Amino acid sequence: MSDFKNLGLSNELAQNLAELKYVSPTPIQSEAIPLILKGHDLLGIAQTGTGKSAAFLLPIIQQTNNCEVRKAEPLVLILAPTRELCIQIDESIQAYAKNLSLKSCAIFGGVEQEGQVKRLQEGVQIVVATPGRLLDLVEQKLLRLAKVESFVLDEADRMLDMGFIDDINFILEKLTERKQTMLFSATMPAEIQKLASTILRDPKTVEVTPVSSVAKNIEQKVIFCKKTEKFQLLKKILKEEEIELVLVFAKTKNIVDNIVEYLAQNRRAARAIHGDKTQEERERAILHFKEKVVKILVATDIASRGIDIDGVSHVINFDIPIDPESYVHRIGRTARAGKAGIAISFCDEEEKPSLEKIQKLSAIKFKTEKFHGGGGEGYKVKAVAKKTTAPTPGKSQEKNAWLDHSKRQTLQSDGSKRVHPGMKNNKKKRR
Repeated sequence: MSDFKNLGLSNELAQNLAELKYVSPTPIQSEAIPLILKGHDLLGIAQTGTGKSAAFLLPIIQQTNNCEVRKAEPLVLILAPTRELCIQIDESIQAYAKNLSLKSCAIFGGVEQEGQVKRLQEGVQIVVATPGRLLDLVEQKLLRLAKVESFVLDEADRMLDMGFIDDINFILEKLTERKQTMLFSATMPAEIQKLASTILRDPKTVEVTPVSSVAKNIEQKVIFCKKTEKFQLLKKILKEEEIELVLVFAKTKNIVDNIVEYLAQNRRAARAIHGDKTQEERERAILHFKEKVVKILVATDIASRGIDIDGVSHVINFDIPIDPESYVHRIGRTARAGKAGIAISFCDEEEKPSLEKIQKLSAIKFKTEKFHGGGGEGYKVKAVAKKTTAPTPGKSQEKNAWLDHSKRQTLQSDGSKRVHPGMKNNKKKRR
């Protein structure tokens, strides 16, 4: 805890980090946090998996906590290329800022905008957004960027690869020149160098390389499947594998809860830990797991930090993590004390780029197989039909909508609902 305090972070933040089992800062955190606290613009050259999110989030939280909350006028804007990264960053903010007065909101497409608009109207200091949905709300005058004092462009090289440069430039035009700007990129091609020189003022540069290692006694397997087959595949794995204790990782709190509910419906006891659980609930779930009251623990990445339990025979990645650090951290929960362990990852078509990224940056070779499910019926839940509103046409390449029209829908691996035959709608929403 004292290491983080030495970087200039408050006692409250340091205490929250200690509870999250953050022992000491990573190299990029050690270098970037003091610079950001001093108000410098920053160019961070770092792979995902180096702790860079905390490197900019922690000082931003400290600078913004207790600042005035305005309706739909955030003080901080964090731009991310995908909804998954948006959700992850927002959940990290909530974990780091526990018991503080800070309010944040994740803005992304593929869902109805009403809930996000309501959150903005209630007032937030920090907005984490994908470009398309952000522009939708700006164009509808539901979000104003004139008060933004800190701007973060995360995974800038990936933004450009996805064709977001025009969106980024449009967003920059809406921001004041007096803002503090931070740009993070894993690589520095000419386009990123040009962008950095345009938006950063006398920046400090921090460059680090990831440090990732995987225990040699972990058998790593990837099973390719459809998104709608993951619940069925999980049921099959739990039935066929000789499991002592298994940790199941999912990318969002919603998916974690849905997995636990699905397992309960199939007469398998499991416990959940994620950011919405109280400290007492998390500790009780971990204790039940450790004492083998239950053999299945389902967790998000942020909530699982510090789990150190001998006897975890299996780790299952219900979805592919978006960065190598998360992957290494997840599977490192098995093969403790010299024992062997098994890590099984479910990968659908959309997740293949993330898997390739993990393979490339971590030099990991996976055993692979293909799951042939029974039609991918998934996990059925009851849902109340909602009235959908057509979104403002988008400028960017953000794709894929999840539509909510049926009273009986199929829950996919990301917690969204697949519309049954006869209920299809071809409208698209921004990511």
